[in-house]
Amino acid sequence: MTIITRNEAAHVADAIDSVAWADEVVVVDSESTDDTTTIAARHRARVFVRTWPGYVAQKNYAATMATHDWILSLDADERVTPALAAEMRELLATDPAHAAYRMPRVTWHLGRWIRTTDWYPDHQLRLYDRRTAGWTGKYVHEAVTVRGTVGELRGELQHFAFRDIADHLETIDRYTTFAARQMHENARRTGFLELVLHPPLAFLRNYLLRGGIRDGVAGLVISLMNSYYVFLKFAKLWELEHVTSANHDVTKGTKPPS
Repeated sequence: MTIITRNEAAHVADAIDSVAWADEVVVVDSESTDDTTTIAARHRARVFVRTWPGYVAQKNYAATMATHDWILSLDADERVTPALAAEMRELLATDPAHAAYRMPRVTWHLGRWIRTTDWYPDHQLRLYDRRTAGWTGKYVHEAVTVRGTVGELRGELQHFAFRDIADHLETIDRYTTFAARQMHENARRTGFLELVLHPPLAFLRNYLLRGGIRDGVAGLVISLMNSYYVFLKFAKLWELEHVTSANHDVTKGTKPPS
């Protein structure tokens, strides 16, 4: 089992304890300034400290540090439920039929487990054979690319993503910056219609089609926040296209196009 960390002293012990059955736990830490590495070592993890190279490179490095080919990649704010643990242990006691397995992930936020909106079932491919799979991607939404078939597990992975709404907003701000940069580098363009139409459509999808309404005020808040994420992502992409490039032209002494 592998975990990448930076300043996760509040989470890492619970993450490791949720996989106490694993043959080994590898923690690759990005120079934490808190007690993450001390806590991880105390909970029998093999700890490696490495300068942050990005999500994909760090997760692939963690896999190379493991002594077994089957890898369970966990984030520090995630927990393996007993049902999921039993399912994986039974699977790995045999010869798995697939090269990798994905599992549903459920998030705890605003005082409840959220099994509605775009947040659920939020399937995550986290169990894989490193001989035929590895992490790929760029700034955000890194994923495991598999040379082979992918199976499904039923047990849930628990996600403690946010402390509160303020933390949720900080995360949205950070990830929309990465998302906009990635879209910009992929030559994606945006304009008035996407800024006006995509956010309300995202809200309707989350709140009505994906059942956010069933979670009361929490479902309403999350649906609105998901809609805000979509708006901010496209707004930042528009900024990269128009404002940032115009500012660059000005600093070079050229007149930006009107």
